[in-house]
Amino acid sequence: MKALVLVVSDTVYEGRGEDTSGELAVRMLRERGFEVVKVVSPNKPAEIIRSLREHDARLVVVVGGTGPSPRDVSVDVVESIAWREFPGFGEEFRRRSINRVGLRALLSRAGLYETFDGRVMAVLPGSADGVEVGLSILLEIAHHLLEESSRITGAHRVG
Repeated sequence: MKALVLVVSDTVYEGRGEDTSGELAVRMLRERGFEVVKVVSPNKPAEIIRSLREHDARLVVVVGGTGPSPRDVSVDVVESIAWREFPGFGEEFRRRSINRVGLRALLSRAGLYETFDGRVMAVLPGSADGVEVGLSILLEIAHHLLEESSRITGAHRVG
C-alpha cells in the first residue's frame, strides 16, 4: 500500500532546518509495511494542493500546519478537498497529547479526513512528538479505514 508523507514547512523547504518529524513518519509507516514517498512543501495552499495531486497514495500523512498561526494552513487545505472528517481522531489525539504537552494540546487542529476518491488524509503537527502520537493512533485503524473507504458495494467487514 502506498503512503505519502507531505511535510509542510517553510524552514525545511528552504533548507534552513532538518526534517526529523517527516523522517519519523516515514520510518513508522515503513515499519507497518507501507511503501512511502516523502515530499516537502512550503506553507502555501497552492503548493500543498499541487503536492497532493502529484501522488496517488491512498494514505496521506501531512506533517505540519495544525496550529493557530495564520501560516498554519494544512488543515484548511485538506478540509477544502475532504468529503468527510473523522472527529474522533482529533479528539483522541488531543486527549493523548494533553498528557505530554499540557493544555497547549487543545490548540492543535490535528485531524483525519477522507476524500471522495477514497484517499485517507491525516494532518499532524510538525513536532516529532505530535507525529508519534498521531501515527500511533492512525496505524491502529489505517488498514480497516483504507479497506472501508475503497468499498463501494459488498458486505461490511467487522473487526
